[in-house]
Amino acid sequence: MDVGIVMPCSAITPPDLIAETAKAIEERGFASIWAPEHVIFFEEYQSKYPYADHGKLLGFDHGMMEPWTTLSFVASNTRRVKLGSSICLVPQRNPVYTAKQIADVDFLSNGRVIFGVGAGWLKEEFDALQVPFERRGARTSDYIKVMQALWTMEKPSYEGEFYKLPACTQSPKPVQKPHPPIFFGGESRPALRRVAQLGQGWMGASLMPEDLPEKLTLLDELLAEAGRRRADIEIYTLPNQAPKADLFPRYEDLGVKQVIHLVPMKNIDDVRQRLDTMAKMAFG
Repeated sequence: MDVGIVMPCSAITPPDLIAETAKAIEERGFASIWAPEHVIFFEEYQSKYPYADHGKLLGFDHGMMEPWTTLSFVASNTRRVKLGSSICLVPQRNPVYTAKQIADVDFLSNGRVIFGVGAGWLKEEFDALQVPFERRGARTSDYIKVMQALWTMEKPSYEGEFYKLPACTQSPKPVQKPHPPIFFGGESRPALRRVAQLGQGWMGASLMPEDLPEKLTLLDELLAEAGRRRADIEIYTLPNQAPKADLFPRYEDLGVKQVIHLVPMKNIDDVRQRLDTMAKMAFG
């Protein structure tokens, strides 16, 4: 089983620390580096963060760096490790610009991008961006189809409910064919339906091994409805707790391909120590 690392890059993670952390992750054999996304934060908000009982997203008082900018920088400091968004808030973004950023990073990294997608939960962020919060899931699916057209068609065009793209050209195309793998986050039926219909993978968050069978049963049902099966996708998970050696084999037994953990970035010595500890747990 593979292990990935979320890098929480912010205003207090200088470029040298980001570069050295990325190199340390690759040197220890971790499979992937992930960058989260929120373009703005608020001191007070009414929306409930779905992955904490208290309903707040903590630990990002200094903001987040934009994921594709971050991953482009990480790409220049690594050679093999995969580069993923965890997660990219697709319905908040212009899909043409997003498609361009992803294709460019895939080109610059020689085909290492994993496109992690989410529909979002922070209504206040949507409001500030003047994007409707309602029906954001349907908007996400429509925008993904715009991106797929741009990545796979020589003269792309698209007409959907939320976006109309006239015939145009966009290059470079992604190195990966037909495009970088798309992993959807979310644990609801609509989120899992997006996996079944459009995804190459699912990124389940804050799920213990005992929580997964019910979700996987539902996913299998939705995959069957879409004429697909579990072998057509990969399962990743992002536990919301510190890594534990006994959990890695339990996830693997359930068919999880990759477990992804966040590593705080205080200084490079602390980062290396944490990575060494995790590598010993995961890889022996």
